[in-house]
Amino acid sequence: MKLKIALQKSGRLYDDSTSILKECGIELQNGMNKLLNEAINFPLQILFLRDDDIPQYVEDAVADVGIVGENVVFETHKDIEIIDKLGFGKCRLSIAVPRNENYANVSFLQNKKIATSYPYLLQKFLDENKITAEIHEISGSVEITTGVGLADAICDLVSSGSTLFSNGLKETEVILNSEAVLIENKNISDEKKIVLEKLLFRIEAVKKSKKYKYILLNVPNENLETVCKIIPGMKSPTVLPLGIEGWCSLHSVVHEDDFWNVIESLKENGAEGILIAPIEKMIL
Repeated sequence: MKLKIALQKSGRLYDDSTSILKECGIELQNGMNKLLNEAINFPLQILFLRDDDIPQYVEDAVADVGIVGENVVFETHKDIEIIDKLGFGKCRLSIAVPRNENYANVSFLQNKKIATSYPYLLQKFLDENKITAEIHEISGSVEITTGVGLADAICDLVSSGSTLFSNGLKETEVILNSEAVLIENKNISDEKKIVLEKLLFRIEAVKKSKKYKYILLNVPNENLETVCKIIPGMKSPTVLPLGIEGWCSLHSVVHEDDFWNVIESLKENGAEGILIAPIEKMIL
């Protein structure tokens, strides 16, 4: 029984979506160039689609699962389930106005023209804030609409903000924080759920590995107890004796967010020869 997964055929999530399958050890028959493909070593069939179409295909069970941005999931509001957040494709859906505008609060938008590719989410935001505005639905190049006089503000995806800046805009309100998610059909069969659980197991192993670094170091025996408290590992560090008397080698993992602070503490406690390596997979 093959699980059918829909991926973006081009665009900002394509590379990361196909990359996570590769990191899960899933190899496709003919690379990534076919719109319909199959894995060689895993019961998976891949459909490459427009991102806006993926929620519909999953709702209709043409695909069992799909990888798409949360912004698309909420904009299309299809009857599907989000089952995992994947940690890539992070962005935000925001309101932006010309930099020379004196924007104090959301009331600025009252009776204004707003250009967007996300009319549903924008209207929901306006309704929640009791704002009446004219929405212009644009399929692309939303950021130029204020410059050509089509709109007074825009609602668009923002990552770094450089595109807004280059078009004379400033971000004023965040409507939605978004990242890539794995969605599923609500009526997926029990047989396909078994395959999906295997895929999720691999995905979680890949995701966890990106949050940690493998660390090896040499430490004086008298400082070993203190160092073990600094980097306790998943259960406890691995400690091996060195050929030099009074020293040992310690192997452990450290969270990416704590990395630099941990390194400083280790050095303060006599650690030497500190080596850091990426982790390919992590299974707890």
